[in-house]
Amino acid sequence: MNKIKFSVTTLLLAIASSTFAGGILTNTNQSVAFLKNPARDAAIGLDGVYSNPAGVVFMPEGFHLAFNWQYAHQTRTVTSTNPLFLLGKKNDSAVKTFEGIADAPFIPSIQAAWNKGDLSLQFNFSIPGGGGACEFGNGLGSFESAVGMITKQLEPLGAKGYDVDAYMRGRQYYFGVQVGAAYKVTPNLSIYGGLRALYGNASYKARLSNIQVKTAADTYVDFGSFLNNATANINKQVWLAELAIANGQMTPEQAAPLIEKAKAALTQLESLQKYSQGVNLMSIQNGFGIAPVLGIDWKVGNFNLAAKYEFNTQMKMKNNSTLEKALEIEAINKFQDGTEVDEDSPALLTVGAQWTVTPGVNINLGYHHYFDTDAHWYNHAEKKLAGGTNEYLAGVEWDINDKINVSAGGQATRYQLTDGYMNDISFVVSSYSYGFGMTYKFNKTVKASIAYFRTNYENYDRVTKANPDTGATIVGDSFTRTNHVLGLGVEISI
Repeated sequence: MNKIKFSVTTLLLAIASSTFAGGILTNTNQSVAFLKNPARDAAIGLDGVYSNPAGVVFMPEGFHLAFNWQYAHQTRTVTSTNPLFLLGKKNDSAVKTFEGIADAPFIPSIQAAWNKGDLSLQFNFSIPGGGGACEFGNGLGSFESAVGMITKQLEPLGAKGYDVDAYMRGRQYYFGVQVGAAYKVTPNLSIYGGLRALYGNASYKARLSNIQVKTAADTYVDFGSFLNNATANINKQVWLAELAIANGQMTPEQAAPLIEKAKAALTQLESLQKYSQGVNLMSIQNGFGIAPVLGIDWKVGNFNLAAKYEFNTQMKMKNNSTLEKALEIEAINKFQDGTEVDEDSPALLTVGAQWTVTPGVNINLGYHHYFDTDAHWYNHAEKKLAGGTNEYLAGVEWDINDKINVSAGGQATRYQLTDGYMNDISFVVSSYSYGFGMTYKFNKTVKASIAYFRTNYENYDRVTKANPDTGATIVGDSFTRTNHVLGLGVEISI
């Protein structure tokens, strides 16, 4: 039953991955301008406070302020195959689909810049990691298989199946503040230096209730009653064996194997007693980290070239949890009360180019690389990746007239995954995204934008056990997601 608690607790890790566009733990959609056209790495605009901070200095002099709101809805789907599912009361197949729903109804961000001469002072508030809550109404395959495995182990005691109700919810936000300054070295070349601070806050809740065992009589009894009855029957067997020895019906040597086996079963049952009333877990994590950010922008004729490097942000999340003592299964210790666990935000390199084809028409290209394997995550999960994440971006912008701008673009995200990294507890899937939107300029001071952004995820299949004759999956998982984002923004220039 320790395996059950382990599965429920580690299942919460599935909620920790990024809810939006970007790397495994990084959100890059920090503005509505990104949703309209994600290839913003060399664009000149106020959203560049995040995407191209060195280029913001080329905006007009004055004070610029932008407010952005985004709503995101995501599903995470795992289709698991395991013969143990057939032991479950609610299951009629060895294949079962588990779905988690992540909603983030309010994702704010603020960009501000003050430009004067060759200097630009900048501020950015955003949520560069996490960003919402994810709920799993029926657990995941790792949970179901753990319950099934315990049931299988209890078959000699009369167990034929199981039933259980599971619920879990996780919420994670990484609040980010970035401040810095850009400076024009020449009329066509600028550099940027700044600091990014991250504050991480997360809460996880899990509940396992109404655990039941199907008996040999094809009835379901609660897990505590089953354990008590099984314990009473085994104690009776031990008593009968000892009575047989006393009556001379068995020698001590003959009874010894029976008594030893019975006592081993009693030890197993005793270890399960503390879970007889189900499992309730609550964990709250907090952490803080800070790292430098560097940028450069270079204008060459009709082209603008830019690059940015965000250093690795070392982060340790401290637990305030109901788990007070470390258990024998290492992964569960991530939530041990008072401990600190590694949760770095990986370093990120972005490069981009913008070509002004004609006045008012721009074509954008970009590339991102996340140095995932250089970060530090709990239990060295980063070492199970084959390499860092790569993203490829392209888009186009068109000023229809002096008031209306439309744009669209796409992004391909490629994770370097391995079967060893992938599991239903915590997974990401390579994808391609597209976004489009419009900006309307009311006057010289105010303009507003609206955009839609969608991510289409691939399927990742992991087979852990296959039929040697047919190759059919006996135990395995298939992973995928969906993601939709709607954004509204307003920008003021004074």
